[in-house]
Amino acid sequence: MPKSWTDDAPVPVVLQDHAHLKDSFAYKVKRKLLGNPLNRHSLGHQRLSKRYALGILSSDCISSSAYGSEQILIALLPAFGLAAFSILMPMTAVVLIILTIITLSYRNVINVYTKTGGAYIVSRDNFGPVVAQIAAVALMLDYIVTVAIQSAAGVAAIISTFPNLSPVKIPMILLVIGVLTYGNLRGVKEAGKAFALPTYFFVGCMFIVFGMGIYKALTGTLETLSTSQPGAIAVGESHGLLTAAAIFILLRAFANGGSSLTGLEAISDGVALFEQPEHVNARRTLFVMSGLLGSLVLGVSWFAHKIHAMPYESGTPTVISQIAKTIVGDGAFGQTMFIMVQLATMLILFAGANTTYSAFPILVNFVASDGYLPRQLTKRGHRLAFSNGIILLSGGGIFLVLFTAGSVEHLVAFYALGVFTGFCLAGFGMTRHALRNKTGAWRAKVFINALSGSISFFVVIIFAVVKFTEGAWLVLVTAPILVVSFLRLRRQYTREQEALSVKREHERATSIARHDVTVLVDSVDLATVGAIRYARSLNPRNLAAVHFVIDDRRAEEIQKAWALSDALDDVTLELIDCPDRRLANSTLDYAIRMTEKEDVELTLLLPRRSYSGFLGRLLHDQTAEEIAAPISQLPRVVATIVPFDVDRIATRSSIQFVPPEKKKAPVSPAPKLVAPINVEPVSHYAENITAISEIQWRKRAQVQGRVTSIKTAPRGSAPTLQVEIWDETGGVSLQFLGRREIAGLEVGSQMRAEGMVGEEEGSMVILNPSYELLV
Repeated sequence: MPKSWTDDAPVPVVLQDHAHLKDSFAYKVKRKLLGNPLNRHSLGHQRLSKRYALGILSSDCISSSAYGSEQILIALLPAFGLAAFSILMPMTAVVLIILTIITLSYRNVINVYTKTGGAYIVSRDNFGPVVAQIAAVALMLDYIVTVAIQSAAGVAAIISTFPNLSPVKIPMILLVIGVLTYGNLRGVKEAGKAFALPTYFFVGCMFIVFGMGIYKALTGTLETLSTSQPGAIAVGESHGLLTAAAIFILLRAFANGGSSLTGLEAISDGVALFEQPEHVNARRTLFVMSGLLGSLVLGVSWFAHKIHAMPYESGTPTVISQIAKTIVGDGAFGQTMFIMVQLATMLILFAGANTTYSAFPILVNFVASDGYLPRQLTKRGHRLAFSNGIILLSGGGIFLVLFTAGSVEHLVAFYALGVFTGFCLAGFGMTRHALRNKTGAWRAKVFINALSGSISFFVVIIFAVVKFTEGAWLVLVTAPILVVSFLRLRRQYTREQEALSVKREHERATSIARHDVTVLVDSVDLATVGAIRYARSLNPRNLAAVHFVIDDRRAEEIQKAWALSDALDDVTLELIDCPDRRLANSTLDYAIRMTEKEDVELTLLLPRRSYSGFLGRLLHDQTAEEIAAPISQLPRVVATIVPFDVDRIATRSSIQFVPPEKKKAPVSPAPKLVAPINVEPVSHYAENITAISEIQWRKRAQVQGRVTSIKTAPRGSAPTLQVEIWDETGGVSLQFLGRREIAGLEVGSQMRAEGMVGEEEGSMVILNPSYELLV
């Protein structure tokens, strides 16, 4: 190309967008369903005030008050009869005491881990990676069960209002999970402020119900329900509390009530979402959330005790719906208020299920980043969500719904085991942290955290025993298998990383002087000629072709065709006997023989003919891959597969490109007509920003755009840095001499630059511009 200073040289141009491959049908469907892909640079970090954070992060926790008291009654009524309503209040008091202790423990977690402090992080930092995987498995199972149980409970609220929908209970639950999955794959963020509404709506409705109920209780107008309704849980005979069977049932009821405490860790997991000072705001929000949860659990239990609200075998109507129906009455206001309460209950339960679509993918992202889960779980999808984690979560939730027939009672058996395992590890982890650091009131911290860990451990043991036959066995069997699998996966990743790590003797990646290239020949055709042409471009010391003889007649035909081809007249064809027809073994023997000398490097080129989908795989073998696999294990031998698209030639098709969209520079208002000025003002700086497509060669310009490419000179050469920036109209290169980096500059950032426009290889370049990085 003529240089810019020579006569008749082409005028340099700005960089232009190239054509792109035509979208496949599958990608078009994906884009239709999920929308256009989001640029990773649009991934923002939204800070939340305390009131929004409370509504968004506490929906899982507060929604569990909708079924915690009911689960206690389900365990007590068949064994203790109507005395169960008297036992309910002491049992609720025990649950609230545990709530207080665990809240104080998580207060310490937030003070120490001011960005994110779930049980996984606490366990990893204080007990190491092995114990952390126990926390990871517990939390993963907890999140999967949360999706199932919250969706099932939300549908139960709908069926309590509209009993005719009971036959389609399972399809409704699956529909809810499907809608939540679809919304999160599209990028619906948990931090969206709309998700705060269900929490406040539910709390407001329940406090109105409680207020009306207290008034009716004080005036003696609070109705007591019949305990012999058809479909209700069978009421047993009352007997003593000190028998072994009675103690077992009390422990089972206590374990059921523990489901009210799920979701307490959400604040500690989302500390980074809060406005500054993060840990202070998160700590205050934690106390408010625990206070609201305690009030709701206490209110539901007290009114269930007062009106004798009975759980039903089918799960509907729910205890909370009976409380609302009894208190608000059957008038016009009562019916409206009842529907409002049920709507609020449904919304907060579904919002609680939705929170796991943010928490679960982030958790598995942490675990996968540490190497204990497949790396695919660390990748963001089409809309910047962790799509693989979302799909894994929804798949697990759907399995549990089908496995338990959508029964909240049966799902509780899977629930609190994972939750309290997390509480236990977080409590003991913070105990160890306090003992190591001994700062501030460390003795009080040790006491609170050790008490929290011990109580949680006690609950785990109770749950494992009393719920074993109801489904806890599945968790107890699955969890150790998953932990061992995680650790084994980590060992595999470690071995691979060590194998690929650059040792000191490998740091100088020098080339071996004697480089030979051999092309493996199966037939004389365009694929072989293309492979030979590519082999010549490698400038080998020796270029040869080898055919392993399995069929004498075919070998003779190849030899004749080789001799007649003008394109191959400078390459020697060697025929090697392959008596057992094992091409991989023969190729391995050949490669070992050719690299016996330490200074020889061998490249084997294997032409691979690509045929049409299923029919191509049916009619042709995949020999190239079978040969390349063992060859890759030899030192100083490289097997390179050279693809050749036969189907494209056979069908006379070509790659379809989509031309780039033509973008125009922003239209500026028409300038005023003024008398021409003959003398150009003297200036060494362009003050106004110019669209990149309108910059002119040999004139100064100020441009602004997004950094799409950064190229740094190798360490052994003169320091230079080349940055490519683009706006809506085109791109231009910025060249910085004498430096290899710019602090704060990264691909995707916005940059403004000003300087003289020059030329390099026909493209415009701004040399050593002044610049500004834009936030």
